Amino acid sequence: MATDEIRDRTQVELVAWPIRRRKISEEAVLRLEAMIRDGTFPEGTLLPPERELMKMFGVGRASIREALYALGRMGLVQVRTGERPLVTRPTAENLLNELSGAARHFLAGSGGAEHFQEARALFEVGVARLAALRADRDDIERLRQALEANAAARGDTARFERTDVAFHYVLARITRNPIFTAVHDALVEWLTNQRTITLRAPGAEEAALASHGQIFEAVASNDAEAAAVAMDEHLKSVASLIKAAMEAENATRAPR
Repeated sequence: MATDEIRDRTQVELVAWPIRRRKISEEAVLRLEAMIRDGTFPEGTLLPPERELMKMFGVGRASIREALYALGRMGLVQVRTGERPLVTRPTAENLLNELSGAARHFLAGSGGAEHFQEARALFEVGVARLAALRADRDDIERLRQALEANAAARGDTARFERTDVAFHYVLARITRNPIFTAVHDALVEWLTNQRTITLRAPGAEEAALASHGQIFEAVASNDAEAAAVAMDEHLKSVASLIKAAMEAENATRAPR
C-alpha cells in the first residue's frame, strides 16, 4: 500500500490493520513512520516496548527489530541497547548518510568520478552565488580568516587540504541552509581522493589559493554573479588537474 494511504489512517486503523506483505519489517517501518509523522509518537518520546509493538502489529521480534534499525538509519528514532527507542527528528546528515554506500559504489564505476565532479560544480557554484547574496560583515570576516589559514598552509599538503575544505565549508555555512552544509560534508567524504590527487599537481596550491581569493573578493562585495563565475572557473581548473593526473596514472599502469 502506498505511503500516502498509510499517512491518512488513524492510529486505531493502523493498529487494527493486519500486515499481509511479504516483507513484514518494511510494512512495520511504514506504519511506525506514519505514526511518528502524525504525532502518535511525538519527537522526544519513547516508542512502546518491543513486546507491545509485536502485539500491536501482530509480527515477530525479528521484524520489529529490523523495522527499528531501519527507522534509526532514517534518523526517526535513536536505538539504544537495553532501552526503548527514542523518537528523534531526522536531519540532512541522516539523509546523506543513507546515500553514502551507494555514492561510493557509483564513484568506483566507469565515469563515476566525472559525474560527481560535475554535480559538485553545479552545487558549489550555486553555494557561491547564494553566499554572496547573504553574506554579512561577520560572514565575510570568517571567510577572510579561512582564506588566510589556507594561504598559511602552503607547502604542507595535508594542512592545505584541510584549510581548502574549511574555506568551502564556510561558504556553505554563509548560505544559512543546513542541507548545503550536509551536502558539502558528504561531497568532501566522497571526493577526498580526487581532492588529494589535485593538490599533488605542480602549482596546484597556488592556483587554488588564487581562485579562493577571487571567490572571497566577490562574496565580500556581495556580487553573486562574480562569485558564481569565480567558483565555476576554480572547479573547471580542478577538474582539468584531476583528469591530467588520472591519465598520467593510467599511463604508468599500462602494459609496455
